[in-house]
Amino acid sequence: MGEMLRYLALDGTSVKDWSTVMSSAYLLKLYQHMVLVRLYDKKAIALQRTGQLGTYPSHLGAEAIGIGTGAALEDHDTLIPYYRDMPVQWMRGVSMTHNLLYWGGDERGSDFPSLSGDFPFCVPIATQCTHAVGVATAMKLRHQRSAVLVNLGDGATSKGDFSESINLAGVWQLPVVFVINNNQWAISVPRKLQSAALTLIDKAKGAGIPGVSVDGNDVIAVYDSVKEALQRARRGLGATVIEMHSYRLSDHTTADDASRYRPEEELKAAWQAEPLLRLKQYLINARLWTDSKQHEWEQSCGRVIEDAVAQYHATMPQAPESAFDHLYAELPQELHQQRDALIQKAMRMEADNDG
Repeated sequence: MGEMLRYLALDGTSVKDWSTVMSSAYLLKLYQHMVLVRLYDKKAIALQRTGQLGTYPSHLGAEAIGIGTGAALEDHDTLIPYYRDMPVQWMRGVSMTHNLLYWGGDERGSDFPSLSGDFPFCVPIATQCTHAVGVATAMKLRHQRSAVLVNLGDGATSKGDFSESINLAGVWQLPVVFVINNNQWAISVPRKLQSAALTLIDKAKGAGIPGVSVDGNDVIAVYDSVKEALQRARRGLGATVIEMHSYRLSDHTTADDASRYRPEEELKAAWQAEPLLRLKQYLINARLWTDSKQHEWEQSCGRVIEDAVAQYHATMPQAPESAFDHLYAELPQELHQQRDALIQKAMRMEADNDG
């Protein structure tokens, strides 16, 4: 493996000058967002476990990737997220209530008109890469000074959609940044069984795209690498593949049980390198943060999260046919019969319940 970009060591000491990357005040702001989305993640899992939310993919351990990436994007860029990207969307202005609605099965969870260019979550593996090169091609044809950022997991790099997308991005020099969250596990398949390549950015070589190796638990490194790649794309210099080295501290989703396949010792070691711990230690050493401020901030975060949950619960359920209504601009004729049948079934069920 080549050199990996890192600014903070595991013990919270600075190992590389980052004074030109961001201010201390901005770093503190990013830390606060990381704490907030971690607490939100915990609440979302609790809601799922009590039947108040559908299957949910935790982002525990990916806070630095999400918050750092979201902070590096500009409003006129386009985000193509995958399902573990609540922190990125949060930094883009998408509310927690929207996230809860999405995982609660409500189509309005993907409707955030303030970000008309961003895409909703992509749950199929790696198909979002093809969407990204499509949007990037349009940007290039229109001579836009914007870029596309697409996120994916390490498992997605084994899919043809990823290989074909980086190949096209390289040939056409498209303004797109591929960010791989290498969290070491593709559901129950470890990274070593995903690919024989020494690093995942080795795959970018065949596409003629530069690859960057980054400590994905170091938010300064995440922000710096993504910001530079986006600037490069906007200048017309083409695509970049970034491999963020991290670790999935959670189950793959709430439908998974990672204790059945993941060594406990490996998980314990990963917790020593998790993204909030070292940053908190750095901020305390720099006299920018205290345990008292941590407690106050967590109390404040709790109120924000509970307000979002209350709004989620207060949202009137959608009609069953809403899935059809949000899928197409104009519903194909062959689906009208299915939509009508669904409405009739819902009416019968409601009548049975009333009876």
